[in-house]
Amino acid sequence: MLGSVITAMVTPFGADGAVDLERFRELASFLVENGSDGLVVCGTTGESPTLSDEEKLELFRSAVETVGDRATVIAGTGTYDTGHSVHLTREATELGVDGILVVTPYYNKPPQRAIVRHFEEIAAATHLPVVAYNIPGRVVVNIEPATIARLAEIENVVAVKQALDDPEQARFIAEDTRLDLYSGDDPNTFAFLELGGVGVVSVTAHLWGSQIAEMIRRHREGDVEGARVIHEELQPSYDLLRIQVNPIPIKAALNLTGHEVGGHRLPMVEADEGELAQIRSCLERSGLLATASA
Repeated sequence: MLGSVITAMVTPFGADGAVDLERFRELASFLVENGSDGLVVCGTTGESPTLSDEEKLELFRSAVETVGDRATVIAGTGTYDTGHSVHLTREATELGVDGILVVTPYYNKPPQRAIVRHFEEIAAATHLPVVAYNIPGRVVVNIEPATIARLAEIENVVAVKQALDDPEQARFIAEDTRLDLYSGDDPNTFAFLELGGVGVVSVTAHLWGSQIAEMIRRHREGDVEGARVIHEELQPSYDLLRIQVNPIPIKAALNLTGHEVGGHRLPMVEADEGELAQIRSCLERSGLLATASA
């Protein structure tokens, strides 16, 4: 298992649009000190399509150097080009990361048998554990259960980050394959724990990591109702994710709470005033930001 609370990190940018490695290191340390036992670097939340290979490799290196002795570092190396993904995977492996996250190829819509070939090629390029990232809402194609079963036959594919609100498919992963099931969508984490999930690859753990870790701990120890209470208390964090497409809300929330992760690279844009008001409300309801009248 690569962790229970694995935060999919944002990538901080400076005013000039360059990657801010100092802020990245500060954020990585903060996350590990506040509930996260793993980090995904250069995933969707990290705006990976806008990062060059050199920037990605420098971020992987920085994460390993900063928190590699305290948490797992999982490199997002998946793209819609298998050869490119293989190259990034080999480079990340050499840098000493602990695992590889590979998203389903997006835009080109490969058939299910091609998805298997994609993962076979990438997994063969590393000795590290590989996590399959299934997010049909972004890539259009769902990794069907029969295909997941075939991925489970690949020795170093160890888990699925399942960003799909389908209880039966989640149950299939947890019960009918040897793969670890991770929620890839924070609001589904409690439900996935009930189905046999082991944790979450989280966006909201940037600011709610300790609570998420406690929810998972309680559930693992049999205190299901205690875990459910925390799940209900986390509702403002779930509401945050619905305000605008990720990572716009979480970056704004981090900036509002003093973490100064900067803005975005196009085609992502910063939250507008209406969205900021909603984001502030979520933070106030969680006690992470003082109310304007306080």
